[in-house]
Amino acid sequence: MRNGDVSFWWHAQGLPPRHTSLPASTDADVCIVGAGYTGLWTAYYLKRADPGLRVIVLEAAFAGFGASGRNGGWVTAALPGSRAQYAKGPRGAEGARALEQALRDTVDEVARVCAAEGIDAGLVKGGTLAVATSPAQDARLRERIDRERAWGDGDDVVSYLDRDALSKRLTVAGGLGALFSPHCARIQPAALVAGLADAATRAGAELYEATPVTAIEPGRARTAFGDVRARHVLRCTEGFTARLPGQRRRLLPMNSAMIVTEPLSDAAWESIGWDGCETLGDEAHAYMYAQRTADGRIALGGRGVPYRFGSGLDDRGAVAPGTADSLARILRQMFPAAASADAAPVKIAHAWCGVLGVPRDWCAAVNLDQATGLGWAGGYSGHGVAAANLAGRTLADLVRGAGSPLVTLPWVGHRSPSWEPEPLRWTGVRSLYALYRAADRLESRSPSPRTSPIAHVADQISRIPH
Repeated sequence: MRNGDVSFWWHAQGLPPRHTSLPASTDADVCIVGAGYTGLWTAYYLKRADPGLRVIVLEAAFAGFGASGRNGGWVTAALPGSRAQYAKGPRGAEGARALEQALRDTVDEVARVCAAEGIDAGLVKGGTLAVATSPAQDARLRERIDRERAWGDGDDVVSYLDRDALSKRLTVAGGLGALFSPHCARIQPAALVAGLADAATRAGAELYEATPVTAIEPGRARTAFGDVRARHVLRCTEGFTARLPGQRRRLLPMNSAMIVTEPLSDAAWESIGWDGCETLGDEAHAYMYAQRTADGRIALGGRGVPYRFGSGLDDRGAVAPGTADSLARILRQMFPAAASADAAPVKIAHAWCGVLGVPRDWCAAVNLDQATGLGWAGGYSGHGVAAANLAGRTLADLVRGAGSPLVTLPWVGHRSPSWEPEPLRWTGVRSLYALYRAADRLESRSPSPRTSPIAHVADQISRIPH
């Protein structure tokens, strides 16, 4: 099994030729720090809207090195935050609904750009399934569908599937039911970010790789190779934000790990189904997420070591053996047909991990301070592939002063509180996931439809809004 090396996605895609480092200090209209989805989408839409702008993107490693090239490949319309929190904005519930609709539209916008720019990212809009494998999980799904109906969403947004309806889509061992939403697409993440980097540079954006930014100040981004002076400097660093001066407690770098199998046999796929290529998650507290890849594998992820002391990062992406084994057990429990094929065990081909950015109130935000020219977007808490596109379009409109509907969405101007200092941050996050795993173990062995009280304690620690 290959372990680390950024991700399976990049190993399969192949690393593109590297862009040069920043040659010297220079001036630009817009300087973007971070060449992940958010930064590249922002550059792309800025240049498409105003080709005369000089837009420079600075990247510490290479485009897509972070979460954009390591994630589960869900272009999901899931709200990156609390509906109730966004509804506190000046537009109230109308604003929250507008943000949700904008995210649903964004799934199609990503597909449109892929088609227009010739980006072959294996995109299939098959929707997404959240499956229940215990009575408590199923009860939570039914509560969620009740909340959606009370909010005003119909089957065109989300619907409940019973055991029989679920089995017609795919076979999950012990699956009791599922929620289905059509507003999600599967992608190969590295293929998307590589294609997006090409599209942004073709549009005229300048991308400089191997150029770590050491400080962001009004009017400039500092690097070892010189400064980029610009009216607008945009921070699009997501899980790597804590490395910048003064940002240690802004976004928590939450670690997530993934594994991918060797290609499954035709017999295994006939048993599993999954012909619609829906993305798949569960209703566990320490949840998993998965996809059927374009080349016939199962890629599955979840939390391993969720957080390193002091917002530490592991650039190599190596997964602890215990985490890889735990994910493999989940895979084989949910898909017994993947445990063996043609009498030979299906092997795990690759394991990797990376960090995503989590704000203290779990709500993503887009901001631009017109006085200083400093802007930022992120904090997607794992729902960033589509949200980054919407954030990039929104940042582009804010920079240009365009009075579009996007700049009135309730995540614009949202400010999350800072995370607690260490050691409270480390203790809280590690305790949180220990409690969630304990709650999942208890629920998996219980016939009760009640959520474990341990999970409620964990929710209080995390302050996860529902």
